[in-house]
This record gives sequence, structure tokens and C-alpha cells, in this order.
Amino acid sequence: MEVFKTNVRSIRKAKLIIQKLAEEYPAYKINFDLSDCDKILRVQGKNILEKKIISIVTALNCTCRILE
Repeated sequence: MEVFKTNVRSIRKAKLIIQKLAEEYPAYKINFDLSDCDKILRVQGKNILEKKIISIVTALNCTCRILE
């Protein structure tokens, strides 16, 4: 599992990001925790491509980085 920090604030935007990621990676389990101060994006699956996920999220005008 990989955990990302984002600036996603709305449920609508989170759903859009989940949809785009699911299209690219249908086997991954993807969810947001918008109640967390870091607006967490969790991605579960095998061989997670962190840079590609960050690229997809940033293309949707949101910040995204791996949570240390």
C-alpha cells in the first residue's frame, strides 16, 4: 500500500480522481480520507507506480506526493 498527501478538499474531486485512477489501474483499491489533515489518498495493489499516480492526480490540478 502507498499513501499520498494531497490538497483535495471536495468529495466530487476525490471521486473524479478515483475514477481516473481506476480506469488506469482497475486492480488497485483506491480511497481518500478527506477528514485527515493531509487529505490522504490510499492506493493498494501490486507494483504501485507512484510517479504515474502522482502524474494523474497533478494533471487534475491537485497536488500529490508520497506521505513520508
